[in-house]
Order: sequence, then structure tokens, then C-alpha cells
Amino acid sequence: MKGIAAGIGVVVLSPLLLAGTAMMMASSSEASTTASFSGCLTGIDTGEVTKEVTKLLDGADGKDVHIQGLDLPAEQIPNAQTIVATGISLDVPKKGQVIAIATAMQESRLRNLNSGDRDSLGLFQQRPSQGWGTAQQIRDPVYASEQFYKRLLKVDGWQQMKVTQAAQAVQKSGYPDAYAQWEDLATALQTAIAKTFPNADKDEPAKDSTKDKDTEATTCAPDKDGTSFGRIPEGSVPKGYKIPKDADPKARTAIEWAMHQLGTQYQWGGSCTDSHGPDPMGRCDCSSLMQQAYAHADIKLTRTTYTQVGEGKAVSAKNLKPGDLIFSRGTAARPEHVGMYMGEGLVIEAPRTTKPVRITPIKDWDILAVRRVL
Repeated sequence: MKGIAAGIGVVVLSPLLLAGTAMMMASSSEASTTASFSGCLTGIDTGEVTKEVTKLLDGADGKDVHIQGLDLPAEQIPNAQTIVATGISLDVPKKGQVIAIATAMQESRLRNLNSGDRDSLGLFQQRPSQGWGTAQQIRDPVYASEQFYKRLLKVDGWQQMKVTQAAQAVQKSGYPDAYAQWEDLATALQTAIAKTFPNADKDEPAKDSTKDKDTEATTCAPDKDGTSFGRIPEGSVPKGYKIPKDADPKARTAIEWAMHQLGTQYQWGGSCTDSHGPDPMGRCDCSSLMQQAYAHADIKLTRTTYTQVGEGKAVSAKNLKPGDLIFSRGTAARPEHVGMYMGEGLVIEAPRTTKPVRITPIKDWDILAVRRVL
């Protein structure tokens, strides 16, 4: 994507030419990374990569993690994790995620760079002048990944292309064949990282042929549906809302904590442990928002929507109380989304990729199940 000549073939170079060439190479991360590596990384042991990736994500020091091709695993693996998580959240197939990782390996060595050739920035060395977004946006790994995927999905027949061909169709690099060298490593990283996400394979929801009384859906709506607050700007608290006085103290704590996350960006697979911080994987998805909100009220919840629907006890949507977990999308037995009832006909949720944690009226919810965890 840099438009730099693919190579300089000379027999003898004068000192001036050598100095000029060095300056040009230093200005381009793509050129420098290509020059520092020749040949393909083959024979990658996916099992070993999985072990090392898991070790790092579990808190090991980067100095103790060793993966062929990664010199700075403590920085590179979290960036690869963001690329995979963003791809999963956008329903991009595994091959697309592999292409994205291979591209970022070639362009930046999976580093979120502040500079590059001309105005290139970030993981994919995207350029503001070429319509990729502002410099600030491109430096956000989630945004950069989303933009790469959006352009990849517009490439006709990309799934039938070789990895390097698909990457080049998006990047338009001066090194069109360079992406191929990272395919094996990218494949191993994608496989290893995907295993760290719950339900990353996105199995088809099980047919709910034996609904029981604990998960049976109800079409009854609560008395208050949130319409009295009018339009609620994303990431804000509607004027006049207060946590009901009769709310359970632990529910109050959970709701208050969740409200402090309002306006922070959704991240599929995010832990919700630092939603305001710089690491995208510290942001919230729907189930981690519920888990962390209740963790601050000393209530332990499991991690995924699929398991949270089995927490506590089932209650009717007609008898909601603040703090109840509300499930939608999918089926009552395997719902795909969860939010927390706040009282007054309102729900707080981490909705989906590109959307912030927000408050919505319950009238907008197709309620499949309700669980009371207190």
C-alpha cells in the first residue's frame, strides 16, 4: 500500500547512495520489515503457539514467551488478539482473520506504529490521505481492523484467493508477494487466539425442542417500557432517571458500576476490566459487562451469554426488578445477547461492534428469558 519500489538492484553503491537508501528504508516500516526477513516461516507448531499465546494472555511475562517470528510477543499477541476478536464480531470467516494477521505482520510486525512511509500509521499502515480515517482513528487497533475487514469483504472472490493476493487487493503494496511469508504464523496465531474466546466458533443455536420452565420465553411486556424518557442519546443517562429506591443494594451497586462504563466502545471478547483504558481487550461485550458489574457487587457470574442464561432463577418479564438479566436474540435456551434491567423500563447493555455501552428502552427488546441472580 505504500507504493514503494519493490527492490533496488545494484552491484556497487557509492556512500551517498548507501546513505540515501538507508534513509528511504528507515522511513518505511514495510520496507524495513521485508528487508529483515527472507523466506517463509514454515513448520509452525500450532499446538506450541497455542500454549505460548495462552501463557501470555494468562499474565506471563513476554520475556518468557517464545514464538518463532515474534520478537515482541507482549506487544504483538494482544494486537493479534484484537484483530481476531474484531473479525469474529463482524462474522468474518477464519481465512479473513488469517489474511488480516498476515497483513499486519508484514506492514507493522503487529505493532501499533506512530509512523511509517509517508503518512502511514498503525497496525496495517493505513494512510489518512488515502481515505482510511483520521490519524487518531487509525491508531485505534479496533477501528483499523474494522476498516481492513470492510475493504477485504468488498474484494470480489477474496475467499478463493491466496492469502497474499487477498491482502494485496486491499493494501496495494509495493511488495505484493511479501504477505505470503506470514501465512503459516498467521494461521497458527488465529487458531490459538480463537480458542481463548468463548464460543468463537459460533455454533448454530441448538433447537429448543424441550423448553423447560426455567428458560421458557415470555412475550409479556413489563408495565413500564421506557418510552417516557423519549430518545436516549447513546452513552448517556436519560434525564430524570434514578435507580429505584427499592432496588436490592447489590443490584444498585451493579447498575451504578455498569453506568460508569457508558459511552465506552464495545469489544467482542473484551474482559470489561478497563473499558476506559487504551487496550481494546479491556473493553466490554454484553456478557462481560454483566459479569464485571456483578463482580463489583460480590456476585460471581460466568463469562458467556450462553451460560449466564442458567444463572440464578427464571422470572417473568412482567415482574422485572432492577438488576435482572434480560436475554434476547437466538433462542431462550441459547440467547446471543444480554442486558441488565435498571428499573423504569430501561436496560443497560453493550450492544455490538461500533456501538458504545448504552441505555435503551425495554420496548426495543425482544425478551427471550429473564434471570434473577440475587
